[in-house]
Amino acid sequence: MYMEKAKVLKPNGGYPLHTFEDIEDIYSTYISSKDDKAKIKEAYDFILEKHKGQLRRSGEPYYHHLVEVAYILAELHCGPKTIAAGFLHDVVEDTDVTIEDIKKRWGEEVAMIVDSLTKIQRLKLSKIDSEEFEAEDHRKIFLGMAKDIRVILIKLADRLHNMRTLEALSPERQLALSKETMDVFVPIAHRLGLDVIKSELEDLCLKYLQPVRYQEIVKLLSKKAKTMGRSLESLKKKIADILFQHNIPFDISSRVKSIYSIYRKMYIKGHPFDEIYDILALRIITQTEIQCYEILGLIHQSYKPVPGRFKDYIAMPKANMYQSLHTTVVGGDGNFYEVQIRTEEMDKIAETGVAAHWAYKEGNGYNSQKEQQEIENKLHWFRDFVSMSSTGNDGSAREYMDNLTHDIFDANVYVFTPKGKVIELPQGSTPVDFAYHIHTRVGDTCVGALVNGMMVPLNTVLKTGDLVEIKTNKNNAGPSEGWLEFVKSAAARSAIKKYVAKKNEAMIRDEKIAKGKQSCLDAFHDRGIEEEEMMNYLSDNKVLEHFGFETVDDLFVGVTGRKPVPSSIIEFLRIKKPVVVPTGGKVKTKSGDNCPVYCKGVGKIAIALASCCTPLPGDDIVGYVTKGKGIVVHRKNCPNVINEHQRLVDVYWKDDIEFATYPVDIMIEANDRNNLVVDIMSTLTAAKVTLSSLHARLVGNGLVDISATLMVSDAKRLNDVFNILRSISGVYEITRIVH
Repeated sequence: MYMEKAKVLKPNGGYPLHTFEDIEDIYSTYISSKDDKAKIKEAYDFILEKHKGQLRRSGEPYYHHLVEVAYILAELHCGPKTIAAGFLHDVVEDTDVTIEDIKKRWGEEVAMIVDSLTKIQRLKLSKIDSEEFEAEDHRKIFLGMAKDIRVILIKLADRLHNMRTLEALSPERQLALSKETMDVFVPIAHRLGLDVIKSELEDLCLKYLQPVRYQEIVKLLSKKAKTMGRSLESLKKKIADILFQHNIPFDISSRVKSIYSIYRKMYIKGHPFDEIYDILALRIITQTEIQCYEILGLIHQSYKPVPGRFKDYIAMPKANMYQSLHTTVVGGDGNFYEVQIRTEEMDKIAETGVAAHWAYKEGNGYNSQKEQQEIENKLHWFRDFVSMSSTGNDGSAREYMDNLTHDIFDANVYVFTPKGKVIELPQGSTPVDFAYHIHTRVGDTCVGALVNGMMVPLNTVLKTGDLVEIKTNKNNAGPSEGWLEFVKSAAARSAIKKYVAKKNEAMIRDEKIAKGKQSCLDAFHDRGIEEEEMMNYLSDNKVLEHFGFETVDDLFVGVTGRKPVPSSIIEFLRIKKPVVVPTGGKVKTKSGDNCPVYCKGVGKIAIALASCCTPLPGDDIVGYVTKGKGIVVHRKNCPNVINEHQRLVDVYWKDDIEFATYPVDIMIEANDRNNLVVDIMSTLTAAKVTLSSLHARLVGNGLVDISATLMVSDAKRLNDVFNILRSISGVYEITRIVH
């Protein structure tokens, strides 16, 4: 299953012209059903009739293009419905045939494929010089292709043949189609592993986009092949002799690096032609994975490998399922030669990717929907592509294309989840990018990350092979705007921006609610009414209906905008300002000691709260009888008394505790970032929590420990404060300190 190289040069851009019999010769090797063959032949006869008299720009009959598309699909071992759709893909666009006509003669699936291709075909290259208009065209093409893998394969075959015959078009059209091919069709061919199509498309595009450099590389390649050809053949023979001696089955051939690949190294990466070491390479095909590694060992025994040039894509396949061993060795002439080693199955996938892995297999219960699902499961990037395309109508077309380019087409860092699943991310990605790739909710609640078992800062750059685990907290306030400074994936950036915008809107509303409520409190206090009574007044449906609000919070927002003002609410409620009569009396206060704890049956004895574990009302407590200092109250789990038995007594919190605050020591563990301490202090201030002391210290790896002493009224209040602190970006652990 290999794409045929041109042998006989004819019209058609220098490529051979094929016939229906050529196509039949190929598909007959894997399709034996007479009905399936008849449907393919019927499609061919149909297009001969419907496209009769139609000519291409080159002057040749239009049906030649359809035959070449079907030939490419047969080379890829596509199924009978795909080949039939390949013949028919232009018939609705260019003749009086309808989709219903297709459905009646070839069935629902073929009709669906042709319909998708027809909609894509009707998209014209934007004449308006605008990135947004161009991106919108490209997005529509991807939306059409994401429906079914067969649509992609036919569209790639269609574009490949169009690029092969581009010489018949005007220079302007040549440039426009070449640019679109590079932007849209080359990336998806690459990600599907269709290297043989991708490489040819790249070379053809370069021929029109950079004609001078294209011809320069052609001349350099020709010269290089002449000077190194004999050396390469000598190396090939010596390696073959070694493998014969060890009885390892093999097939060895040479290959020349594609023109576009050389162009990238020379003009994008800045390498001189003479420093590109893999221009000429040997490819060794064997039968098993074990034999691949045996061959590698034998070659390294005989030839010195070049450090840093070994790649094991068998153990770590690429995202498009490519597998092979790559090594570069120094030949007997002192030149560098790349050697690729793989099995026959790996070689097929290396050439034709997804088409090889899911090639049509007659009689094995072939199901196109199952195939599509298998592809999405196997190629996780394709699942993301389908998902992104199906929801791609949100936001601008430019944003969609940027997301597609950065998150799918340019992704080349491979990391693992704790369950061993491979996740592919853009270069420079961080644990935050990883979290958002898993799920938006995981990203929004991310508070920390473990990479290879070690806690790391969230801005750590991930490397291929890293094992990543995300720590989440459902009480987390959400992503920090500071994350935008280091995330790389467009999906993470978009999700963070949306969350921050929504959060800012909520914060503005919360501020308006608080401001409106305070205005009302001031006005009601002036009339001797406290907060609880005021809320009872304002919660009355009559009040809300009169002023046109659904909730009290909505009313407070309105008060902030002075619609209504508090005085008008009070006037509606007919509340009068009370008359104050001086009495000269004293306010009655409770008497007794200040300790909120008592011990039954001990009389008057000094009772104090322990400073080591700082117990709070609501904690489970126990009394420790000291020598001469009364009873010291500890939390029951305090390590200072947990092993004591003889001197412990039961103590209890008083029911009528006067309002007071008590010191409690806590430890906050967080990822270090700018303004972290400021955010903690401002959060506590906003929550009306008194902070007695605070000390922060870096502990390495971008982590920070913050010890603080807070003044709180009881254990419930402390728990509320903990939840508030956990909402701060970067905070991943809070504990009470015991001294």
